[in-house]
Amino acid sequence: MILEQEVVKDNLGPRKPRLLLAASGSVAAIKFGHLLHSFSDWAEIKAVVTKSSLHFIDKASIPKGVVIYTDEEEWSSWKKIGDNVLHIELRKWADVMVIAPLSANTLGKIAGGLCDNLLTCVVRAWDFNKPLFVAPAMNTYMWNNPFTQQHLDAISELGISLVPPITKRLACGDYGNGAMAEPSVIYSTVMLAVDSQAQTNGNIVL
Repeated sequence: MILEQEVVKDNLGPRKPRLLLAASGSVAAIKFGHLLHSFSDWAEIKAVVTKSSLHFIDKASIPKGVVIYTDEEEWSSWKKIGDNVLHIELRKWADVMVIAPLSANTLGKIAGGLCDNLLTCVVRAWDFNKPLFVAPAMNTYMWNNPFTQQHLDAISELGISLVPPITKRLACGDYGNGAMAEPSVIYSTVMLAVDSQAQTNGNIVL
């Protein structure tokens, strides 16, 4: 699906932020619909999901009107030179991006600069003058793995903001840190940061 060009003139005044909400392949993606609903009154939303995240996402939980983009749209939307490139159009459209849940695998890809699906291509093409938040979700031993801290340090250097995981009984049965932050916490963290920046800039367009 090719995105239509969307132009907002400066003299139109404040508007809702444009939020690109993404999900990667963690069981916490079962909360993706809840996250979309949490942000729906505050922002215009488009969503990007990985193939593995679809195993956990309940499509019936997706708010009406929210467009979901997958790897299939990335390839089917481009036919010839001159056609829009979906991951570039999504980056242009969005004021802010949130990846929730961020799996250990996708964290490693982003930290290493890999871009083998729509989500990681958007991140690789991201304009880091605009905010990007991640909410990791993984098993406690994966979270405590030394690679995880290396990867978190790498994405922090890019300017990516972390919404830390929490300690609870995980879906696998283990108890410990690594569960995705609650949707309400993700929403409030992103909303407060973006609204604060918008007030500083004098316009919601970041």
